[in-house]
Amino acid sequence: MASSAPFTLKWGIMATGWIAETVFVKDLLTNPAVRGVSDVRHQVVAVASSTDASRAADFLKKVDAPAGAKTYGSYRELVADPDVDIVYVATPHSHHFQNAMLALQAGKNVLCEKALTVTASQARKLVDTARAKNLFFMEAVWTRYFPLSIKVRELLQSGVIGPVYRVIADLSFNKDLPGGRVDFDDSHRMVNLDLAGGALLDLGIYSLTWLFQTLYHLQPEEDKEAPKVVAAVNKYEYTGADETTSMILQFPKHKSMGIGLTSLRVGTDVDGLNTGGPAIRIQGSGGEIQVTGPAFRPLQYKVIRKDEPGKVEVVDCPIPEDPERKWGHGMFWEADECARCVRDGKKESATLPWSESVVIMETMEEVLRQGDVKYPELITTDVFDPESPLNTGKR
Repeated sequence: MASSAPFTLKWGIMATGWIAETVFVKDLLTNPAVRGVSDVRHQVVAVASSTDASRAADFLKKVDAPAGAKTYGSYRELVADPDVDIVYVATPHSHHFQNAMLALQAGKNVLCEKALTVTASQARKLVDTARAKNLFFMEAVWTRYFPLSIKVRELLQSGVIGPVYRVIADLSFNKDLPGGRVDFDDSHRMVNLDLAGGALLDLGIYSLTWLFQTLYHLQPEEDKEAPKVVAAVNKYEYTGADETTSMILQFPKHKSMGIGLTSLRVGTDVDGLNTGGPAIRIQGSGGEIQVTGPAFRPLQYKVIRKDEPGKVEVVDCPIPEDPERKWGHGMFWEADECARCVRDGKKESATLPWSESVVIMETMEEVLRQGDVKYPELITTDVFDPESPLNTGKR
């Protein structure tokens, strides 16, 4: 009996910046067979810039997309395209609430880059809208869908290192410069408050990803416990964004604790060779799992067991590369999850359910509150405005 044809998910790409061009869309265009996938495939049917269709056309040339994709000079046109099954929101996280809501209100399924929003209220409203409109909606935390992450979660569930009591996770980039500045212009999204800049929402979300997928996600559903949060924040004196942030997440009922670190002043990987040790340490009563960084794209983990002193199990998990395009970054796994969920009529991913994205956003909001980091009303409002400059590109 012949096998059925793979399900094809048709993508509309909202925004033409670095994350969409350099990583996500190229991964969509890789051959699924390279990663052992035969049940789903992806097609880019439309791309939009907020203001200029020619930028969308240039984008398609840069990623060497097959002919036929439409180009738009507004997000409104993109979300109105009947050929688009799902919209990938690739704008800065300052724009996510307005942009994702624009797509949901138009009846489109959505994959929205992380951090999902700027405030927890915005996240809750997006979830409520997706639920009300019966649409698939997911935060694009690609790391969760790596085979490495799946394997680590399976190992923890199997009890290989016993009950997990502490996790330490770090994602930091050394951008320190003499004189107190960091190596970003004040208008850069990493430090610009108008773009929800700062270490936490851009880098620290990955530290939290590891804390949550090991300490929160694996809790029994009937026993879910959101963390108590204690944070320390150093603000960047030139813009007011957070430049170094440390978080302690406590789960008292489960006797566990997570320490999340992020900074623009020091690097997790000091020399680029992982000489400094693991980016993530997952510690249980019976041993430890160490994950080699970077936290967003890990390629190796180690298992060290208390009952086998001196023995270290090292497991490499390379990213498969398309031999024709010479590309494979790892975002195709989250895209495959979207395709399967849409195909099967699921509205949220079990690997990162809506409720968990909201709790993560509540955690980040509390960290920012404790650090007195404040963002402008334009990007923190939870009132949807289709004519917002965040949707139209007009100021």
